[in-house]
Amino acid sequence: MAEQQVKKQKQEKNNKHEELAGKYLTFKLSKEEYGIEILKVIEIIGLQDITPVPRTPEYVKGVINLRGIIHPVIDLKKKFGMGDTEHNVETCIIIVVVENGDKKEQMGVMVDSVSEVIDIDAEIIEETPNLGMDINSDFLLGMAKAKDSVKILLNVEKVLNKNEIRQLSEVSDRAQVPE
Repeated sequence: MAEQQVKKQKQEKNNKHEELAGKYLTFKLSKEEYGIEILKVIEIIGLQDITPVPRTPEYVKGVINLRGIIHPVIDLKKKFGMGDTEHNVETCIIIVVVENGDKKEQMGVMVDSVSEVIDIDAEIIEETPNLGMDINSDFLLGMAKAKDSVKILLNVEKVLNKNEIRQLSEVSDRAQVPE
């Protein structure tokens, strides 16, 4: 009986890893490498002027106007408690799409630099380690051992909670320029 349960757990783990396998855009925050599912990425742009929006959380840098569409921009390092992202020639904004109830929202994620798009196979994905009871790691899909380093795979839709996504949507709406 115990052997069947172990087999079942192993199969569930393999199924989860198969679901996570695929193409990821990798990027750096400080010296660590992260990955976002490529299907969540709309485009990558260089750093541009960001208009601050009052009374937003400190990790919300403001909004940008990209071809007539207002996108809120978050500093991912700031959100993760890693300090501010330095502005240099490698600093990028990744425009991603996230679910907000029945709507899809686009937002910009500021990162230190973009690395590459890589194919991550199920065999190289590990479970997210237990980080302790008080640490919410729902935004982590897993860890991938690729190209002699560990890539932290992010669930971009859970980097911000539903309330934070709703607030960002409101920031974007407040910043819209009337036609």
